[in-house]
Amino acid sequence: MLDLTSVVSGPLATMFLADQGAEVIKIEPLGGDITRRSRQSISASGEFSALFISSNRGKRSLALDLKRLEAAKIMHKLIARADVLVQNFRPGTMERLGFGEPALRELNPRLIYVSISGVGESGPYAKKRVYDPIIQGLSGFADLQAEPKTRRPQMIRTIVADKTTAIFAAQAITAALFARERTGEGQQIRLAMLDTMIAYLWPEAMTQYTVIGREAAIADPTARPDLIFETADGYITVGTISDPEWQGFCAASGRPGLAEDARFNTPGGRAVNATERILLMAEIIKERPTAEWLQRLDANDVPSAPVLRRNEVIANEQVLARELIIEFDHPESAGFASPFRPPVLTAPLREFKGRHRAPASTARLSWRSSDWNRRR
Repeated sequence: MLDLTSVVSGPLATMFLADQGAEVIKIEPLGGDITRRSRQSISASGEFSALFISSNRGKRSLALDLKRLEAAKIMHKLIARADVLVQNFRPGTMERLGFGEPALRELNPRLIYVSISGVGESGPYAKKRVYDPIIQGLSGFADLQAEPKTRRPQMIRTIVADKTTAIFAAQAITAALFARERTGEGQQIRLAMLDTMIAYLWPEAMTQYTVIGREAAIADPTARPDLIFETADGYITVGTISDPEWQGFCAASGRPGLAEDARFNTPGGRAVNATERILLMAEIIKERPTAEWLQRLDANDVPSAPVLRRNEVIANEQVLARELIIEFDHPESAGFASPFRPPVLTAPLREFKGRHRAPASTARLSWRSSDWNRRR
């Protein structure tokens, strides 16, 4: 797999596949992927940021100036034997460089050629430079997070569009490879971050626009407070979708009679009266500390969890029990931590060994993609 992508959406997609056994060669410009130095460096050379490492583990790197003839010759040799090529340049760039899909199809008919863009390859925005916040704004994602009283749109404070597009891309690549096994033919895959996020939002956040002609008659399903509740000493989240879950919450709160309240005693009623219900729950939940609430809710089989600060996540008992965080050795730093399992669990083609945060585990994993060679 040849990875010509930069930043996050493309690199993360190919990293998922590297986790599952793909041999990935990352083709970088002579200055390197911008994420090597876009955040605080963790290495002596300054060439490795935490963001870069967390999006590019398991790959080998080759730096090429694709405008030079010597680099083009190297690329043609690699492309001729590659299964997949992934690129996220702005539309038209690969064609200008001589690496457009039709030209490469002649060189390797079985190639899976993947193009990831911000807003697609057509339309008035096609030439825009795009990062994650642009997509959050365009897709309705920022509106979804709007502050309840003022309705001011708000960004999610993680690059959700980049990472979601990466997952869609990795899945599309595996589907194309499977199709090639059936047909013997390669194909081109086109993904846009904007397309991805509108599709991602649609099932529940755009339900009022699903039935044509009834848009104005259907309430906005997200125009309600979120499900973070303040306790006497922290925060929890609680779900009460089904009747047994609502009845369980009422029992856990010591208010079993509330289960018969006509506003809330059916799923439809709880949805129509969601704001009133959630504000009432918030008043009740403030009365007791987090640990007591979690014990009471678990005893009544009500979905609930503490709302953890990021520094609390890696020490959480469930995260430790699952050995979700692994520590890696790195030749230019003391080491780094990363989620151990690929997001999609398959029978891995490569065995991973690492030093888990759980103290009983002592295995180790070396960093495979630290060799960044500059080739001119």
